[in-house]
Amino acid sequence: MTLAIFDLDNTLINGDSDHAWGQFLINESLVDRAEMEAINDQFLGQYQAGTLDIEEYLSFALAFLANKSPAELAPIHQRFMQTMIEPMMLPDAEQLIETHRQQGDTLLIITATNRFVTEPIAQRLGINHLIACEPELKNGRYTGKPTGIPSFQHGKVDRLDMWLKEQQQSLTGAWFYSDSHNDLPLLEQVDNPVAVNPDDRLRKRAQEQGWTILDLRKNT
Repeated sequence: MTLAIFDLDNTLINGDSDHAWGQFLINESLVDRAEMEAINDQFLGQYQAGTLDIEEYLSFALAFLANKSPAELAPIHQRFMQTMIEPMMLPDAEQLIETHRQQGDTLLIITATNRFVTEPIAQRLGINHLIACEPELKNGRYTGKPTGIPSFQHGKVDRLDMWLKEQQQSLTGAWFYSDSHNDLPLLEQVDNPVAVNPDDRLRKRAQEQGWTILDLRKNT
């Protein structure tokens, strides 16, 4: 059985769900607009440049969750899905997922965005396996802090290795689809790396290595 691994943001969806969550909190007047916009945009720029301090970012991204339970946050996330995520859905990405599903491949999303934001998106896409940055839960409430190894850059390789052992799977013949140069450590590990609407650094590497380059936005 072959493994089909997908990055999420700007790969399977037409946008960044983490950044969109921050914008959603602003739109809903749940956070201070000026402060959130400035910090949210700053971290996005660092991610695009490959200079993001993931621990620092996660402390910022998870702060709103602190002292809240998953049940309290569920209706807020439902509104987020309806207003921010549904407009980002890509028909060609969903068709790509379906093609791998019909081939009997095991489907996995691996993302640097936290599980609170991404798990409902993975469910919406019909993908049961998800590796994401983990928000800490204590006594049924989020602490606002991360836990475990962040699935970012080389951390994606580490987390995937752990998952492969748990699932008794291998990377033989595996596919990995991503838009970002931050995912080069994992792209270089798989037999079938695919650059999806890649950033400039990833596009250059993909062209040098002869990797497939896909456009999943052409029908949007």
